[in-house]
Formats: sequence, C-alpha cells, structure tokens
Amino acid sequence: MKNNVPLSVPRNYKKTFLKNLREATFNTGKLFLFAGDQKIEHLNDDFSNKFKNSDPEHLFKIANKSKIGVFAGHLGLISRYGEKYKKIPYLVKLNGKSNLIKTQDPISPALWTVMDVINFKKQSGLKILGVGYTIYLGSEYENQMMTEAAQIIKTAHQNGLLAVLWIYPRGKNIKNEKSIDLLAGAAGVGLCLGADFVKLSYPLGDSEKETEKFKKVIIAGGNTGVICSGGSKVNETKLLKTIKNQIKISGARGCAIGRNIHQNDLKSAISLANKISKIINNK
Repeated sequence: MKNNVPLSVPRNYKKTFLKNLREATFNTGKLFLFAGDQKIEHLNDDFSNKFKNSDPEHLFKIANKSKIGVFAGHLGLISRYGEKYKKIPYLVKLNGKSNLIKTQDPISPALWTVMDVINFKKQSGLKILGVGYTIYLGSEYENQMMTEAAQIIKTAHQNGLLAVLWIYPRGKNIKNEKSIDLLAGAAGVGLCLGADFVKLSYPLGDSEKETEKFKKVIIAGGNTGVICSGGSKVNETKLLKTIKNQIKISGARGCAIGRNIHQNDLKSAISLANKISKIINNK
C-alpha cells in the first residue's frame, strides 16, 4: 500500500495523490481514521453529557490535538468548524442516513459530490485529503450505491484525492453479517471499485487465535488497505489489544475509531488517540 498510486490517478495529479497519501498515513501506508460521521448516522444517541461529548466541537478539539491520519466528517459539519481548525487533516464523508428508518434493505445516496468537496477545499483552504462513502452490500439497492461509489472514486483519483469506502453487509439477503467469508467478499468489492482503503466491521475477539482468522479478509482486499472499525465503546485495554492484534497479526492497514475516542473527556480522548497512533504508525 505504501506509495501505491492507482492508474486512475492522472500523471499530472500523481504528486498530489502521493502527498495526500503520505500525509494521511504518516508515510507508512497505514491509516488511522478518526470517525466523526455519527451525528447523521446515529443522530444524538452517541453524544451526551454522560460522555462529556455533547458539544460537537469536542470532535474537532480531539482531532486538532491528536496524531490522527484523517478526521472523517460530513461536509456541512466541517464547514461550520473548519475556520477554527485549519491544521486538521480532513476526509469528507459524502453520504449518510439516520437510524430512524428501519428497513431490511438500506440505501444511502450521496449528499454531496466530489466536485463540491474540491470547490470547498479551494474556497476554504482546509487540508482535505480525501473523500468517503458507505455501501450497504447485499441491500437490494447495492447496485445504485456501488455505481455511485465507483464514480466517486474515479473523480476523487482524477483530482488527486484519496477514496475510502465504508462497506457493511446489510439486507434481507444477508444471513450472517459477521461471516468472515462475507467480509472477505466486501474487501474484494472495495478493491474492485478502486478504493484506497475499505473500512469493515471486525466481528472477532481480541485473542491472537481469533485475530488470525481475519487474515482471510486482508488477503481478499489485495492492495486496497483494509481498516477495522472500532464499534461501540469498550474497555481501553481491550480496544488497544484488539487494534494491536489486527495490525500485527491479521495485517490490517489501520483502523477507524469514533465512539471509543470521543466518548471520553478531552484529555482522555487525546491520550487514547495518541496510543492508537503509536500502534498503527509508531507516531
């Protein structure tokens, strides 16, 4: 993955793409994505005084002081706080849906285009390194989302931006969302669509034996970097052990952590983020 430039990046944008890749991964090819897209995805469920994170600016304060690779958030959120936090490396999440509509076959069309992001980057001067998009694989609407994702990745690469896919198996056709074979298939879909990284759920335990099973998913992703999502909040010791095993044993190329970081007070959140960065990039 290190310095891997896909052929979908034009020659005149190769330096831009490499600059963004090196900055996002600390030149290691491994990505630490701090996820801040839950304000749409989970509404206010993850944000309360209980966690001391009810103020949305809490996300930016963490990203500003931590050694993250990118802070992923929706364009509107970034536009509201970006003026104050210009040094943060951003990845703009292009689609999103709330958790209000209960359906077996979810769909999440893009809310913005890559060109919206490029224009916003020029206008704002923010450090925007890439874009992200979620696919619900197995939904009866997967073709629509895959088509949109393919075009997003193509346009992002044509302009030197990184492209990250969130891929979650969902729908009435899915018998077991936690199946390793299914997750390996999802990694392969991310590869075939041309993503630089694909974010997948990690359904296994934190033991070495369990982590070993995830190698199948990493191999299926080829030279697209598979990064593991953190999920709901767990004990810090368990979280760090799991991440370490994912990187060292299974060969994951990073992780995407949201709630496990921002559902802490600022000092604790920054400390945890830096511990994660140390594991991933030795930074």
